[in-house]
Amino acid sequence: MGTERNVAAAATAIIGQKILPGVEDEYESWQENLNAAAAYYPGFLGAEISPPTALQPDRVVVYRFDSVAHLQAWINSATRQTYLDVGAKYFDGPATQQVVSSGTQSLDPLVTVVVTHRVHPNQVEDFLEWQHHMVQEEAKFEGFRGTELFRPIEGLQEEWTTLYRYDTAEHLDAWLTSPQRREILAEGEKFKDFRLRTIDNSFGSWFAFEGNGKEAPPPPSETRTSLAVWVGLYPTVVLLTLALFPLHLPLWIGLLVGNLLSSFAMSFLTMPYYVNPLLGRWLRPSPDEPAAKANLRGLGIVAVAMAFWAAVFYLVTVRFWTLP
Repeated sequence: MGTERNVAAAATAIIGQKILPGVEDEYESWQENLNAAAAYYPGFLGAEISPPTALQPDRVVVYRFDSVAHLQAWINSATRQTYLDVGAKYFDGPATQQVVSSGTQSLDPLVTVVVTHRVHPNQVEDFLEWQHHMVQEEAKFEGFRGTELFRPIEGLQEEWTTLYRYDTAEHLDAWLTSPQRREILAEGEKFKDFRLRTIDNSFGSWFAFEGNGKEAPPPPSETRTSLAVWVGLYPTVVLLTLALFPLHLPLWIGLLVGNLLSSFAMSFLTMPYYVNPLLGRWLRPSPDEPAAKANLRGLGIVAVAMAFWAAVFYLVTVRFWTLP
């Protein structure tokens, strides 16, 4: 069975919220400002937004703090309540909230399912036995990467919380819709009062570096993420192509080796030491900076960076060294 943990160092809150149709852009701007405000609170490690998916119709926001006390201070803060009062016009019903606490990052950059159960104190042993059976069956499915079980946290989280991790959304869906899972759920009928959330962090490790060495989550905007990856990918691929060219490798071998090297270069060099410092203020804007101004500045940096690399590679490959 997965590891069962008591309250330790790090704490994560997963908040699900349905949004009214037609206000998605306004909500995203409001949510980014709220996440930026959280960064000013003690113990803040990061915040991220997961958009709706086929498995998860709600918007999911994840907050990470270095302790339960610091997370609780943010969750109950007047700052957050003021933002919630302003953002209430975007919400389609009340939000749901789950909290987990562990000594390490609880959500890895795969597809994570967060399930919470309300369990009567007299049924804890039955619940643990039922969970053990659930994990035994789940582990037989392709793509399963592990599970963790968290006890309730007094004063903050009344439910038991379980995290299931898969390598892809397809493998997760295969388990969630399987007859084996339906059978186990039927066996645990008395534990049917539960909530389920999924979180997919596609570019997690590429945006996991802060200037102070702390880990940080991916930027909240998929468009910014994609443009940031483009800024790093273009010079990386071209430089590796030029480096491999003297070896005169066959196309299929050259692409095989080049893709492998570019993956390592992007993860360990390009993103942490070039893209994140260059676009850090755009990827995670300050809460007191207007969104339009931040976007214009960020897009301007992207345009200048790409124009610079295009000019450099034009001179290198056309004027100074013509590739056959």
